[in-house]
Amino acid sequence: MSKICQITGKRAMVGNVNLFKKKFYWVEEDCWISLNISASGLRTVNKIGLDAALKQAAEKGYLNA
Repeated sequence: MSKICQITGKRAMVGNVNLFKKKFYWVEEDCWISLNISASGLRTVNKIGLDAALKQAAEKGYLNA
């Protein structure tokens, strides 16, 4: 699996990208999900919420099932 953030779509150009494997509790679906997420992706989730961030990422095509 390549190093791509599933929320922002950021990827490593040269070297490393700060990606974390993070588990979130998705209240709307009542389940736990696991995402590869960058530091800016974490800030996005904190700012607009998990549900809105996932909808935005799905519209842009960053989420892989």
